[in-house]
This record gives sequence, structure tokens and C-alpha cells, in this order.
Amino acid sequence: MLGGYMGKLLRVDLTRGTVRNGPLPDETVLRKYLGGAGLGARILADELPGGVHPLDPQSLLIFMTGPLTGTPVPCANNTTAVFLNHETECTIGTSHSHGYFGPFLKFAGYDGIVIQGAANRPVYLWVHDGMAEIRDATKFWGKDTHETEDLVKQDVGSCEGVSVAAIGPAGENLVKGASVANDKHHLFAKGGIGGVMGSKKLKAIAVGGTLKQGVRISKPSELVATALEWRAALFNPDVWISYGTQGVGVAAIRYSPTAARLDWVRRHSERLMAVKNLSDPAFGREWARAIFRAAMDFRVTPVACFACSRGCAYAIEITSGPYKGYVATLSGGGELLEAASGMVGIMDAGATFWLADRYDRLGLDSGTAGCAISLAFECYEKGLLTTKDTDGLELEWGNADAAAQLLDKLARREGFGRLLAEGPKKAAELIGGDALKYAVHIKGAGMNLHDWRAAWSVLLGQIISGCGPCWQAPGADAFSPEPDLGYTELAKNPTSPEGKAEAVRKTQLKKLLEDSLGICWFGSWGVPGSLAYEARAIAATVGWEGFDADEALTVGERVINLERLFNMSHGLTLETDLDVSQRLLEAPTTGPATGKEFGQYIKGMVREYYQQMGWDAETGRPLIKTLKRLGLKAC
Repeated sequence: MLGGYMGKLLRVDLTRGTVRNGPLPDETVLRKYLGGAGLGARILADELPGGVHPLDPQSLLIFMTGPLTGTPVPCANNTTAVFLNHETECTIGTSHSHGYFGPFLKFAGYDGIVIQGAANRPVYLWVHDGMAEIRDATKFWGKDTHETEDLVKQDVGSCEGVSVAAIGPAGENLVKGASVANDKHHLFAKGGIGGVMGSKKLKAIAVGGTLKQGVRISKPSELVATALEWRAALFNPDVWISYGTQGVGVAAIRYSPTAARLDWVRRHSERLMAVKNLSDPAFGREWARAIFRAAMDFRVTPVACFACSRGCAYAIEITSGPYKGYVATLSGGGELLEAASGMVGIMDAGATFWLADRYDRLGLDSGTAGCAISLAFECYEKGLLTTKDTDGLELEWGNADAAAQLLDKLARREGFGRLLAEGPKKAAELIGGDALKYAVHIKGAGMNLHDWRAAWSVLLGQIISGCGPCWQAPGADAFSPEPDLGYTELAKNPTSPEGKAEAVRKTQLKKLLEDSLGICWFGSWGVPGSLAYEARAIAATVGWEGFDADEALTVGERVINLERLFNMSHGLTLETDLDVSQRLLEAPTTGPATGKEFGQYIKGMVREYYQQMGWDAETGRPLIKTLKRLGLKAC
């Protein structure tokens, strides 16, 4: 058996109520796609029937680890879900989560789970010690994600060595932007995965394993040496200033209160804050400072994932105000806080963290649901909506109570929430009038929420991503450069079209590689030498001779092209790639990108990206010579 792999997939048919063990693809396929996003995409492309809607029973839902998941390398905890995107409906969907779900799945004896069909009643899947069973979940239906996790653990008789991934009310009600939560701090957030899981009446997946069934390593001493060098690189002063412990959370300064750290957080966060539905970027500075200031006084406890060197997840106890005593359990990143609070103008920090936690408990991706709710607030301000439309809610900027009630209505498809449950673009079409001018969306879905109009390579990366708007191609304009790709510093002019397509292509190759390895991105993003560490770790773990950085990046390129072929076979075109809301294309009137209009360059940048990728500049279809070089077939 190859190192790094457990050697089998769990095959689940919910319509028939059956589970069985199946083999992994052969070694040739594994070396081409590795695992995670790559191997999941290969299986989906090979096995998904034609003409299937994301919520049809025949639609597939795949959870895939990578060969480094569960190994000693830094942040070896990633699991990638792969499926037909519920939000775009014409692209693949990929969603990543961390914590302990992936390592425990491997310790239970499986590299991944392939789910088809739909149950006729709520069920959950219990995977442990090389076995699996489908169990009744009727009594858990209607519970939030945290409640479900606790109840499922009680039902299987163990809280130790068990990880639970569950949908909340949003997934049960097939809401666009529904997510899957695990380990109380983490989410499979993107692509509307919660709705796909809900359509199958699959409330949760519980996985349990022990270190007795560890991951086999072909060359243990070489892997340990690589892991130690890699970990040391994470503590490089420049990297630490950029991230550090709690480094990607708004509460970062609580645990890294150096002058350099404070300066970095303020500079990089304040210029990119997503506030008031992106209608008033200058307000972002005021909002960020208020939240940072309050977070310094709250009690923050870092929470690490398996093999984690970052600790970006955290529990935060609110110590003052109406929500005093409440403990929110969040993962790293400011996007959730911006969606829950900044996008609707809330300045109270306690309400901010409480609402953010509410998104997770209801099982909602903040990008899509947050953009739908903030659209409603701006439409209310502009007079397109009144209290007669909103079930009596006064959607004035900063009204936390109204935001909370509307969030619950959206998750449960109740009243006015039914309209917003369709996502920001469809909601705008249903509201009518000028609402489409105010919607924030890419291909109908919400993006990773910062105001990327001040960082054009990031915005372009969200637009051309092969799995809908997400962090698939980070570019080199925001937060961290990529020294291994030649970007030793951030772009000096982040609002110029020059060099953006090239930066997107290069960073996308590396990111798709990392999404296939089974590691968390925060263990490699911007880390000098990370590309070499990744290649060495694969060679030592699996036992492949000659696997180097060039071959590793080719894996990423191959996955991008496979996704492109899949997407075009499901209706993706140049026009689809250009389906970007007016709000993102127009020049902001305030803030750091004042007067800079992304929209006048979008078509040229997208076509330049196509050319960089070896695709037809007019259609985006991969050229035959590109596919031949990567060992792919045209479809």
C-alpha cells in the first residue's frame, strides 16, 4: 500500500440505504490528482450523470482527504467536499474544512466518502473503525449545528475521538449558501453544500477513529525532518507579523500585541473592510477600529486544529453589553464578522460576535447570506422595501435586532426570508426596481467578504475561480505575498490591471495543489519554501521518487483544467465568467479605491487570464495542446 493513503473509499447510497467499501483509483490517477479537491473533482467528473441538478438525488456529494491529512506536517487537517455547485449551478463546488474531521476519517480507515441518492427520512452517517452505518436522525431535524454535534456524539456513545459535520436549519430548508459545520469552530462553507446535503436528508456525518489506525508513512525520518523545517518557517518573523497565532481573526491583536503586529492588522484590515453592502467603504475604518478595540477587552481562547501551528480558531467570551457572558465559537478570518455586522452597519462588538456565531449555528455561509441581508438593508434605505415587505422589520443600518430576526427568517425560509434565501442576485431580481444595482454577487453567489475593489487580483481570482467565488486564486494584492512564486512583496498598485492575470494564474496553481494535499492553506500561504516542503512531504509520505515542486504545480494546473472542462460541460461560458454585480464593477466613491473602476478592465483581464492558462481567449475553452500536455481529454 502507498503511504499517505488508507486505500479505500466509503460508498453510500442513501436511496437504497446501503454502505460499502470501494477502492481508490490506481496509483497513476493518484499521482496526477493526489486527493482533496483534485481527486474529488476527478471522481465527480467521471461519475456524475449528465443533466443532473445539484439537489437531485442522483447528484453526488464527495468528502475527500489528501495524502498529507493526518500526518505530522503543519496544519495537516484539511478535508475537501466536492459536488455540483448549488449556488452557480454551472460549476463544480468545492468547500474546505479543518478541525479533526479529516484526520479522524482517515484514522477510521477511509480516504473519502462518496454519497449518492436521497433518504426518505432524516438520517446521519456513523463511520468508525473501518465500518459505517446509516442511522435515523429524525429527532435531530430542526436542531442547529452545535446542538446536532452534541446530540450525535451522545447517540454514538462517545465524545472523544469523534468529529461531527452537520447541517443546520438552513441546509434542511435548501437555502442558497447553506453550509456544513464541524467541531463547532469550522465550516464547509462554499457552494451551497448545506443545501446539497439537506436535499439528501443527511443531517450529519460522524467519524471516529483512533491513532491505532494511523497514516502509513513511507519514509518517516524524511517526513519528520521536512515537517520540522516547515514548522520553523511558519515562525519566520515576516510570516509571523502577517499571521501569528490568532493571526487571521479580528481578535488577532489580543495574542500578538506587538507594535508591528498592531500596525499590520490595522493597515491591511481597514482598507479592505466590507461594510454597508459596499456602499460606504470609508465607514470600514471606523467599524474595524471599534471591533478591534472591543475585542481587546473580551476573553479570547485560541483553539487549534489537528497538527495546527496557527490556532486561528477561537472562543470569545463577551464581557460587556447586552450579550455579556455569551461565548462565540468561531474560526479565523474577518469575513464572517464583516458579513454579520459590518455589511449591515452594526457597531456593537458584542452583537457582532453573537451574530457571527448565529450564522455558524444556523449553518449559513456568511458570504451569500450576508450579501442577501445587506442587500435588503440598502433596498430599505433606498425605499425599494418598506416594513410591509419585511414583515415589519425596520432594516436601518446598525439595527442588530432586525438583522438577527432576518437571519433566522432566511435560514428557515419564513416570510420575507424566503426571498433572501435564494441568494443576493435572485433576491434582487425578485425585489425589482434598481435592486440589481446594489446586489453584491459573482455568478449569483456571495464572495469571500472583504471589499476587493481595492485589491484587483483578489477580485479577479474570485471571478475566475473554477468552483464559484472563493479563495481559489488569491493573487498578490492583499495580506501576504507568495515568495515561492516570485512575489516577495505585495503589489505596489493593487488597483491597476497590470500583472493581475499572471498573479492569479500562478497563485491558483499553488492553491489548487494545496487544496489537493490535505493541508490547511494557513500552513503554507506566504511561507518561504512552502512549495519545496510540500513536494518533499508528498515524496516522503507516499514514497514517490522524483516528485518535485514542478510536478506539484502541474497537479494544480491539471485540476484547474479539469474543473474548466467540467464547468463548460455544465454550461459555463465567457458571459458566465463576466456575471459580476454592478456594485463590484463600479468605482467606489470613498475609501482607498476611490475613482478606480474595475469594470472597464474586467473583460480584458479575464481574457488575459484565459491566455495565461493556455485556453482560447474568446471562449475560455482549454486548447488541445494544453490538455495533451496535462494528460486530459477534451469533452
